[in-house]
Amino acid sequence: MTIRTGREEIQPFSSERNLHVVAVTACATGVAHTYMAAEQLEKLARQYRFAIKIETQGVLGLKNKITSEDIFAAELTIIASDITIDNPLRFDGCRILNVCINSLLLKPGEVIGAMRKSLNLPRGNVIDL
Repeated sequence: MTIRTGREEIQPFSSERNLHVVAVTACATGVAHTYMAAEQLEKLARQYRFAIKIETQGVLGLKNKITSEDIFAAELTIIASDITIDNPLRFDGCRILNVCINSLLLKPGEVIGAMRKSLNLPRGNVIDL
């Protein structure tokens, strides 16, 4: 299955890889964009076939907390936020993709491209999109 986004074709992640991702979403007001970003990541996970656990830091508080076991099992951490998230040091040593929420919502193909790029880097690297 190939997915077309504009002019480019993007292949789903290989099912043999069993890609595991953790993500945190947060916005300045902690309302709509926090949860819209989480929904977009869930949609991308279904579309591109990767497993994801998403922690939201919003007006409803911290939901679906990412554990140290989740972090250990993850190959990539996505921080979709326009603010500093709670307890960012727990992700030290992880591959991290920092993305602003608008980019995630408006340019998901670029986010998938950055995910692919980051997976080729050693752990501890950070990509800012």
